[in-house]
Amino acid sequence: MVPDWFPNEHPPMPPPVSEGRRPDAYACGYCHLPNGLGRPENSSVAGLPKAYIIEQLKDFKDGSRRGSEPRMGSVHDMIVVAKAVTADETEQAAEYFSQLKLTKWIRVVEAATVPKTRIVGGMLVAEAEGTEPIGSRIIEVSEDYEQTELRNPKSGFIAYVPKGSLKTGEALVKTGGNGKTIACTACHGANLQGVGDIPGIAGRSPSQMARQLIDFRDGARNGPLAALMKLPVSKLTDDDIVAITAYLASLEP
Repeated sequence: MVPDWFPNEHPPMPPPVSEGRRPDAYACGYCHLPNGLGRPENSSVAGLPKAYIIEQLKDFKDGSRRGSEPRMGSVHDMIVVAKAVTADETEQAAEYFSQLKLTKWIRVVEAATVPKTRIVGGMLVAEAEGTEPIGSRIIEVSEDYEQTELRNPKSGFIAYVPKGSLKTGEALVKTGGNGKTIACTACHGANLQGVGDIPGIAGRSPSQMARQLIDFRDGARNGPLAALMKLPVSKLTDDDIVAITAYLASLEP
């Protein structure tokens, strides 16, 4: 069963979300949480369009969507799940998560130095002592690691981003940066909260979004909807991606 701290704060979870089905149809709510906010090592799925969620599971299943970082176990897990779930289970999960509201639980902080971290289960965890230069990175860590591991859906995250990245990211997102990309607002809406089957990108995890932009750019994500992202990301550098996702994460969802 999925840990559910606040069962009265969301609709009843359907079986694919709350329990899953052995052996390989893992419960969606364990990783993505009952409120759909997810964690940095996976994805926030709350409020994504139903058709978009269904399409992503199809892409995982047929091999169109992979991950450009083979060490990320969450992508492997999603491929396993996508191949195991039935059409009805997919429909139930997509309907549930699409009805949830994405709420803000990531605090974006521009910084020159950040806590030293280690990787645990695909997520960065802050060490008890020591700092280091941030460089050209986003360092997203728990506000309270113990509460995160207990899957408290109200204990959020801090995303440390390089100084100046929010201003740079805003220019790229709103104008396209003098032809470097296409303004995100053109497809994702003026408030970046999505249009039709195009997902909202305001207020989601920068770690999650950076991985996806890299996957689009480097060819790990394909499929019908992914094709729309190929041109916008083709000229983006890693520094551009850091700036774009830092800015997007700073917005209200």
